[in-house]
Amino acid sequence: MDKYNKPDRRTLLKGAAAFGGVAMSSSLAGAAFAQEDFPFQTMRVVTHAGAGGGTDITTRMMMLRARRVFKQDMTVVSKRGGSGSAALMYLNSQPRDGHTFLTITQSHIFQIIQKKIPITIDQLVGLARATDDPTVVAVPANSPINSLEDLIRASKEKSGGLKWGTTFAGGADHVGLHNFAKKAEGIEYTIVPFEGGGDIVTSLVGGNMDAAILNYAEGESQFLSGDLKPVVTLAGERIGSIPDVMTAMEQGIDAKVSTVRGFAVLSGIKEDRMESLEQGLLKAMQHPVYQAYLASGGMTGSSVVGMDGWNDHIDRIFVDSQTALKELGLL
Repeated sequence: MDKYNKPDRRTLLKGAAAFGGVAMSSSLAGAAFAQEDFPFQTMRVVTHAGAGGGTDITTRMMMLRARRVFKQDMTVVSKRGGSGSAALMYLNSQPRDGHTFLTITQSHIFQIIQKKIPITIDQLVGLARATDDPTVVAVPANSPINSLEDLIRASKEKSGGLKWGTTFAGGADHVGLHNFAKKAEGIEYTIVPFEGGGDIVTSLVGGNMDAAILNYAEGESQFLSGDLKPVVTLAGERIGSIPDVMTAMEQGIDAKVSTVRGFAVLSGIKEDRMESLEQGLLKAMQHPVYQAYLASGGMTGSSVVGMDGWNDHIDRIFVDSQTALKELGLL
């Protein structure tokens, strides 16, 4: 059954909260006291990435102010493996009391789409989005490609399309490239997988690849030094650090590709605690310290959104990625 024929996850949460309220019977005063006190113990944020990675850094930058907002200690719990599946399964094993939540990326949603874990998309509930990291199509400095028009033409002229550096097949950047190529007149492309963004940048600078989709921060040093050229921005608006580079949308191609990170829980947590988590996270990430972190990566304050906007975004990622993975023969 299509997920949109199922009850909305927020409707399910409210229903669960209402049921809990009926079942609590006579201890209203004690419940109110507990509600006011939440959180009342150390908060744990589960990540799937190693120390120093983008997900880890985003998590720790949020925690700088969130500790003060929540008035509780916070700790990172690293559960690596399975591109997010190990982290999701760990979260699934924890009490649904709001003291443990997860930093998610597109990879976690892919694990749900591919049914690698016994968790459905309706059980994944976003609290707040933390980053919406825009991407650019980059080419080597000596490439004859200087515009989106050049890119499309060169792709059509080369048998099999241009060679694009990506991480693993079926990953977020592969799906992003597929969706971009489909909307850019259905251009062909050939992917060459690498272990990470740093390897892609190195290969691209060396001229071993024709193009790649990079987060601005990944290629910033090379853009500034002139070793790489940004050709087109795959974001809703131009990136402030490269204001002369037009977006694909400005040129009639409705393609947006970004690296998204945010915080989420699994359904079953009381609604008032969910709201406390949402408001606390938003307050922490609206602080100038976190906003400066966003700006340093070429992002704007619009990266940070609350539950409604974040859950809508999660749903879009799920639908678009499910379609792409089917078209790629990986689902």
